[in-house]
Amino acid sequence: MRLSLLLAVLVLFAAQDPGIKLSTADEIKQDFSAVPCNDKKRLEAVKLLFERAGAPSSDVTIDKYKDVENLVVTKKGESSEKIIVGAHYDKVDHGCGAVDNWTGVVTLSHLYRTLKDSHLKKTLIFVAFGKEEQGLIGSHAMANAMTKEQAAEYCAMINIDSLGLAPPQVADNMSSPKPGKITESLAKEMQMPFSRASIPGADSDSSSFIAKKIPAVMIHGMSSQWRTILHSSNDQSSRVNSMSVYLGYRLTLALLDSVDRLPCSAYR
Repeated sequence: MRLSLLLAVLVLFAAQDPGIKLSTADEIKQDFSAVPCNDKKRLEAVKLLFERAGAPSSDVTIDKYKDVENLVVTKKGESSEKIIVGAHYDKVDHGCGAVDNWTGVVTLSHLYRTLKDSHLKKTLIFVAFGKEEQGLIGSHAMANAMTKEQAAEYCAMINIDSLGLAPPQVADNMSSPKPGKITESLAKEMQMPFSRASIPGADSDSSSFIAKKIPAVMIHGMSSQWRTILHSSNDQSSRVNSMSVYLGYRLTLALLDSVDRLPCSAYR
């Protein structure tokens, strides 16, 4: 499907809920004008993204564990049931980490911007994880700090990692079966290009929550060229296709709506 036609389809899909203020592909593109290439400056840059998205400073917290910091923004819902929406903000030494994973945190901030004034059944926990590249340290820390009773309150975890090269996809080896199937069904309903595939030898923050028996899905937008871009000097903002990021944002938004409406048992 041509991208111009796909945009028209998505506009019609959005018209089903006129109360939601959607971000545009151009607005998302603007957030890649100055990707912080210095890893030590990225946490503060993520905080600024959420502030621009309308998050009051009182709602933005830094959860500090032994050797990692996660940024957390909470959007309260009616019940104690929760959904985690996450993306890691750190990068490797090479490149600027634009694809991996500034695309994820930009998407995270726009999801918050869209939903911050919405009435939700479940509470959304937006998390920018630290030190994913060093072994999923931030997500492990958050998941391992949960008691069994606390973990039971989480219906699902949606992880966004490395959009920007191709239409959205689900990484099956980093996702639970049911959330993956529901994501695929939503993409078909939205007439959006979509595929599912494992990424051999790769891992991401969704795995930390699957280990705690919280259903999770890993959404990415990598093409067959990802090995020449990720974790290399080629990972620059110029390599990011903003339409790929926009599609990932729209698909994740639809998935959040689905998780919010359906009982938690639908994802387990």
